[in-house]
Amino acid sequence: MDHLNALDAGFLMAEDSDRNVSLAIGGIAIIDGCAPDHDKLKDVLSERIRKIPRCTQMLHTQPFDLGAPQWVDDPEFELSRHVRRIAVPRPGDDAELFRVVADVLEHRLNRDRPLWECWVIEGLKGNRWAILMKIHHCMADGISATRILTRLCDDVDGDAFARPVAAKRKAVAHLKPVPERSPRSNPLHNLWRTATGITDAAARTVTGAAELAAGLLRPNADSSLVGPVTAMRRYRAVRVPLADIEQVCRKFDVTVNDVALTAITGGFRSVLLHRGEEPRPDSLRTLVPVSVRSPDALDKPGNRLSVLLPYLPVEQDDAIQQLRIVHSRMTRAKHSGQRQAGNVAVSASNYVPFMLSSWVIRLLTRLPQRGIVTLATNVPGPRRQLKMMGSKVAGLLPIPPIALRLRTGVAVLSYVDDLVFGITADYSAAADVDELANGIEAAVTRLEMLSQGSVLLFANKSV
Repeated sequence: MDHLNALDAGFLMAEDSDRNVSLAIGGIAIIDGCAPDHDKLKDVLSERIRKIPRCTQMLHTQPFDLGAPQWVDDPEFELSRHVRRIAVPRPGDDAELFRVVADVLEHRLNRDRPLWECWVIEGLKGNRWAILMKIHHCMADGISATRILTRLCDDVDGDAFARPVAAKRKAVAHLKPVPERSPRSNPLHNLWRTATGITDAAARTVTGAAELAAGLLRPNADSSLVGPVTAMRRYRAVRVPLADIEQVCRKFDVTVNDVALTAITGGFRSVLLHRGEEPRPDSLRTLVPVSVRSPDALDKPGNRLSVLLPYLPVEQDDAIQQLRIVHSRMTRAKHSGQRQAGNVAVSASNYVPFMLSSWVIRLLTRLPQRGIVTLATNVPGPRRQLKMMGSKVAGLLPIPPIALRLRTGVAVLSYVDDLVFGITADYSAAADVDELANGIEAAVTRLEMLSQGSVLLFANKSV
């Protein structure tokens, strides 16, 4: 039997700490054509779901946390308990779809069953329907949740996620000649290099751990973006052309993640200004999950995550300056040891008796944290067009969670020619979620227009 590790179990405990929180993640596949016959669809889903072992397993918990929860086969597994069907009201536009998604997010998954639900949504505008896959975070992170959603589609293989550029680089790498052994390549020299590398890595990890601790303990500026959440949700999604993002990347020599975070920065700046709050340098410390999955673990369940905690520069009005600062801070954070420190902490917690680690995690999740303001996670999605029962999947929308006083979360997912920003927000505290969505879209448009200019310079200076 598989046991939950400390990180996976932490998502259950974070949910337990606040009755208004549902720590589920997921995605929405928007599909062309009319919804198929329900019985036929259930037959297809049943066949595909049963090939994903975690989807037919439930959690068996130990009394008083004497041991970690275990994944066990559900002896009474029945697909109809997990597959729901709903129709959106006319006209079936994005607003109606987003309202249904928000309603689904408000309800917790039943822990007495496998921790997922699949909602078939009919009546979308343009003769379309959708599948919403909702998965508890203890079962999957963004990458594994995306893989589960795509495995419900027709004939998906690993190549669906491959980027053409990455494939070309890999092919070129195989053509590199094998270096000849130099006179210095002797056992003593190799031992010295290994010892030095270990020392440097340890120093970076210690530095990264100190930075993470400071980020978690240091309160941010007072902001309406942080505080208790209610039981109700809002959801929005913004689609932008991936070609525009890549144009910005080529012009300024940055990553897709840098551009996405800069767009999120612009969105939150718009929100703060709309609320009459001054955007300050310490207004938006952001939890940025980073994957520590090895290539052979991409389809495995569970969470394989570390974190970075950068400040996003909402105090800056200039889009190029925002991008420069985001790029610099993300580069520095990646090399500071934060990623390694988070990974070491998670790995080390698995060697601590679960009763002790669970007590610590439960205590931490109940403390009113004020150091982090929002979540921004980026997941690479399929670069090939998916199909569901022969019909084209026109779009994929990511669904992030909110918890631990974070009133807004943003997930970014690439799919074919789009980059999609999915936004989950508290209903009462983020009534202006459209301001965030529109601000993200406007920031991407502004960066793309600026990237067309020939006189702009992008200096990679430390900030």
